Amino acid sequence: MAFLVTGGIILIIGVYIFSTYNGFIAIRNAVEEAFSTMDVYLKKRYDLIPNLVETVKGYARHEQETFQKIVEARAQAMNATTIEEKQASENMLTGTLKSLFALSENYPELKADSQFLDLQKQLQKVEEDIAQSRKYYNAVVKTLNTKVESFPSNIVAMMFGFKRGTYFTADETERENVQVQF
Repeated sequence: MAFLVTGGIILIIGVYIFSTYNGFIAIRNAVEEAFSTMDVYLKKRYDLIPNLVETVKGYARHEQETFQKIVEARAQAMNATTIEEKQASENMLTGTLKSLFALSENYPELKADSQFLDLQKQLQKVEEDIAQSRKYYNAVVKTLNTKVESFPSNIVAMMFGFKRGTYFTADETERENVQVQF
């Protein structure tokens, strides 16, 4: 009788470990998929930036420093490999894009240029998609982190090396209010 009870307990623990492990795998794959989706939108953003810069260059040739910063930030973002590097470089790129659009405010003929307006709309749409994909990514990371930290699944997480995920967050410069002047 004791053998059956012990065997039943071992079976229940085994089933729990098996199902919890598979749950971690599913969540980890969801985190990777969410990051990959965000990466696709970031690639679209990278592809739009050179076109936008070239359009603005036609109107503001003397703003070379601004253009150089944008090109450098784009290259750094494209070459980032870890989530932390990607987050930092994306935040830098967002800041440099803000300066590009601020620069465009000084050129009324640029603001009326149809190519610039089209590129600006495309970039705005991509930025919205990036924001949504970041939101989804962070939601999946939250699910992973909750499972990694919750008892008793945290025991399985420690046994198999599952770690907390990293949220994609905005840096302090993105939190600042945008100055609009008329």
